[in-house]
Amino acid sequence: MGQVRVKICGVRTTADVAACAAAGAAYIGLNFFPPSPRFLTLDQGRDLALNAPDGLAKVALVVDADDATLDALVEAMPLDMLQLHGKESPDRVAALRRHYGLPVMKVVGVSGEGDLAALMDYSTVADQLLIDAKAPKDAILPGGNGLSFDWRLVAQRRWLRPWMLAGGLTAHNVAEAVRLTNVRQVDVASGVESAPGIKDPVKIAAFIAAAG
Repeated sequence: MGQVRVKICGVRTTADVAACAAAGAAYIGLNFFPPSPRFLTLDQGRDLALNAPDGLAKVALVVDADDATLDALVEAMPLDMLQLHGKESPDRVAALRRHYGLPVMKVVGVSGEGDLAALMDYSTVADQLLIDAKAPKDAILPGGNGLSFDWRLVAQRRWLRPWMLAGGLTAHNVAEAVRLTNVRQVDVASGVESAPGIKDPVKIAAFIAAAG
């Protein structure tokens, strides 16, 4: 089936980017959601994007960002994909994809069977889907909370677009998640950190090795 592609989300330093590249990550996630401990300013994001090696896809994470915010983001740095992690509707996803000419990954939170219908709705307008654990109702962050969900809900399923699994993944459980779901892409943020927002190069390497 080939190697599982890994996205390391919430990188904050050039050392983080270098560790991701050295370990064989396919994507890095640049977080532009201010409440997050992984938040980057435009200047910080630009520096990381400009210094990322060729072949390492740069994904900008936003949460219900308005047009002005997105305009500034896209103009400030070279990006390979937008990751929409808010309550953006399918129509909004389609409009942003057309307007910016960038591939769009839509995040869908899952906690039960009833959440799966949204995946079909978004698979008609997004380039990729990221299936994450649904955040608790009182959570400040929509993702990156280190929470998992029942992977059996998405085991062996197919959608119209490539998909990525997230939510509580670590070097200790990612192989089991891949085996159970047959997913070919995984995403991790807190699972490769020594503290919130602080990436650990040893954990990054271990996670990517374990993912296969």
